[in-house]
Amino acid sequence: MTSKIRSAKVLTVSDGVAQGTRTDNSGLALTDFLASNGFTVSEHRVCADGIETVAATLREMITGFAGLVVTTGGTGFGPRDLTPEGTVQVIERSAPGMVEAIRQMSDRDGRNFGMLSRGICGTVDATLICNLPGSTAGALEALGVILPALPHALDLLGGKRLH
Repeated sequence: MTSKIRSAKVLTVSDGVAQGTRTDNSGLALTDFLASNGFTVSEHRVCADGIETVAATLREMITGFAGLVVTTGGTGFGPRDLTPEGTVQVIERSAPGMVEAIRQMSDRDGRNFGMLSRGICGTVDATLICNLPGSTAGALEALGVILPALPHALDLLGGKRLH
């Protein structure tokens, strides 16, 4: 990362965490990881699973914000895993290369669970939203894969012309 301070927000999508019956391990780990990699995390929220819940929460979080928003949870095949469907209602442009990189890297342990992730990445104005897995290890691994590209992506979203 460059020395420039970057802004980030974290959204944990989980019925259990929202109801207080589960600990938000992945959200807390992402917040720490981002902070240790040059980001200022200005918000960490939790919302219940569901298309409208995710979409409404993301809209609130990105209002007046420029930077990175990562979500954790709700990207799998479970009946309440609807984070991508909520996210697609908010983004203006998709960023499929980031998702492809995450899925490829997630397959390196031989279990091939990366192919089960339905997460998406995309932009809204000067904000990049990336859906990450709900498991702590999966979320950190996924963020680690795209981390090297984030400064450049955020610079471009912010209007900086790079030659």
